[in-house]
Amino acid sequence: MFIFAKGTAMKTILYIHGMGGGADSRIPKILAEKLAAEADVVIRTYSFDPDEGAAQIASWVEEVRPDLVIGESLGSIQALRIRGVPHLYVSPSLGAPARIGLLAGLSLIPGFRFLFNRIWKPREGDRQPLDFRFRILRKYPSHGRKALQGTPLLNADADPAFAFIGKRDHYRRSGVVSLRKWIKYFGPGSYALYDGTHFMEENYIYSLLIPKIKSMLQPLREVQA
Repeated sequence: MFIFAKGTAMKTILYIHGMGGGADSRIPKILAEKLAAEADVVIRTYSFDPDEGAAQIASWVEEVRPDLVIGESLGSIQALRIRGVPHLYVSPSLGAPARIGLLAGLSLIPGFRFLFNRIWKPREGDRQPLDFRFRILRKYPSHGRKALQGTPLLNADADPAFAFIGKRDHYRRSGVVSLRKWIKYFGPGSYALYDGTHFMEENYIYSLLIPKIKSMLQPLREVQA
């Protein structure tokens, strides 16, 4: 668990990492350094079990009262389940819950759980342990449906949201990251394409992500002034 605290007057950003990410993930560390004068960046490692993860994250929301939530990759689904806070997304994987659900049946076949663990092995460090058991994987389709209930085209009271999607994101070919699905639920004008991959490169963090974070936090300062 990491809390990058820089002062009580700061705004708070809750960063929800992606699959196999964690408290030492790359992007939030950069954000914590570059936004040190403006915001506290909070990131913690949560359970891969979507229901357990949602309960953990809900308790953190109550604790830190974030002014902005950022969801990365599969973490975007958990971020979507948070209500009442502006949202920013990096490589939102709206198609991932359905894809993970398809793995549930395969996980019952001998050897497949071992194979999944080899394919999606997290890096060393404070990272989310991945558990490809049937009882966990089968929860993901429902997890995805619950998350989408809070999107603008299904809920008139949806929170402000914006996404960055890489033109060269290899997960777009499989539909895990889908621009069409994003537009379906969030509408046009709610995203920006950048000439990068699923794992937002550092130059785009500086040129796109950080300026957008500042612009989303700025109205909060004006209201409180």
